[in-house]
Amino acid sequence: MTAKLLILDDDHDILLMLKTIFAGDEFELLLESDGESALRRVIADRPNVAIMDISLPQKSGIEVLKEAKKIDPGLAVIMATGYKTTQNAIEAMKHGAFDYVTKPFDMKKLKEAVRKALECNLLSRKVRYTKVRAQPEEDLTEDLMIGSSPEMIEIWKMVGTVADSDATVLIQGESGTGKELLARAIYNNSKRKNRHFLAVNCAALPEALLESELFGHEKGAFTDAHSRRIGKFEQCNGGTIFLDEIGEMSPANQGKFLRVLENQEFERVGGNETIKVDVRVISATNKSLLASVKEKSFRMDLFYRLRVVNFFLPPLRDRVEDIPLLVDLFVRKFSRKYGKNIQGVSPETMALLTSHPFEGNIRELKNVINSATVFCRGDILVPGDFESFLQAKAGFKEVDLEAAGDDYYEVFWSMLEPVFDGICQKNKGAIYESVNMGLEKALIHMAMEKSNNNQVFAAKLLGISRNTLRDRLERYRIGAAEHA
Repeated sequence: MTAKLLILDDDHDILLMLKTIFAGDEFELLLESDGESALRRVIADRPNVAIMDISLPQKSGIEVLKEAKKIDPGLAVIMATGYKTTQNAIEAMKHGAFDYVTKPFDMKKLKEAVRKALECNLLSRKVRYTKVRAQPEEDLTEDLMIGSSPEMIEIWKMVGTVADSDATVLIQGESGTGKELLARAIYNNSKRKNRHFLAVNCAALPEALLESELFGHEKGAFTDAHSRRIGKFEQCNGGTIFLDEIGEMSPANQGKFLRVLENQEFERVGGNETIKVDVRVISATNKSLLASVKEKSFRMDLFYRLRVVNFFLPPLRDRVEDIPLLVDLFVRKFSRKYGKNIQGVSPETMALLTSHPFEGNIRELKNVINSATVFCRGDILVPGDFESFLQAKAGFKEVDLEAAGDDYYEVFWSMLEPVFDGICQKNKGAIYESVNMGLEKALIHMAMEKSNNNQVFAAKLLGISRNTLRDRLERYRIGAAEHA
């Protein structure tokens, strides 16, 4: 029996092209240009495979996909689009698409996708018979994760496939590749999206403070524990928790965390009451957990519990075609932030950016665009707006803190050198005071954020008294903190 291939596209030329490509004895072709006609074909002809365009004039391809899957859940649908947006790929896979391809078509890949889709459909029909029954503008106030490179398209397809499950997710990738943004993309497309999403950096807090941060503590559990504290897992009950730099978690905390993964229960620090929760865990690391397992610094059983679903985010140098999309996003974001009317970047600037190694990945690109936008005097970013920042970062590697010594001279030199001339021009005669105040304010603010605005934890993290911390919070007008 000849397999049936339904092709839905409102572009007549594309229909004719695909008809030519797939004509032959293997398929009976069903060509349609509108969603309603295609759905009638699904009911009447029960095709094995469908290629559907997402952008249709009346009913969108996603809507047709959802209705077609209700009629025949076994139909293998390949969604096609000329608009390489993140959400399209996620939505398509989320609603049951077999695959997602972009235009212009790579015919070899499209044929292979159709072949695999047909195999899947024929297999599903052997084991199950289904009875037939009748780019908005982005919010630039938040960071977005975008990308249309082949590597990122595969990631979006995977997000759409796994988002609605409660499976534990591990995200691996270099620093600055956007691991937390990917975690949020999974959360935003999950059934828990209306519940809490909380992020914790496991490398930012000492062992005892991290345990209290995650699991909470009872009054009197340790010095300065003047009242009961509810931990992140309790706060996040019913929602999703994101644990960044999971590889830095101590062995003791790994054991307690493993129990939460296995049984969804724990006790607060200093308490005996067993608390049960329902929390989805997404974790991330920029180091090899497998190597840590071999070195005995990370538990093997925890590693395999974390890696039920495994994502690897490629570095920016391996997805150069995404740089123009990211540049456009960051230019619009920072142009709006600083009240400027920057329209974009010159071709020479784009060539400069796409050839730069960006060892700090998307985070470095974002910071470079931020700095260039501040110093830009026109309405187009030109190479001169970037040269000092890119030259300072050329060949720059992530600082080895062990080799940096106790005074962090190399760290601060690398940070100050590219902007020092600008600081001198802006703060003539007051450079020492301005830089020292800025550094202290940044340290205080960062410590408060890492400690979830808990003054006791922040003071311990900084190694200063609570009175000194309160003085600096007032001096620098840093937001109100929670009292432990």
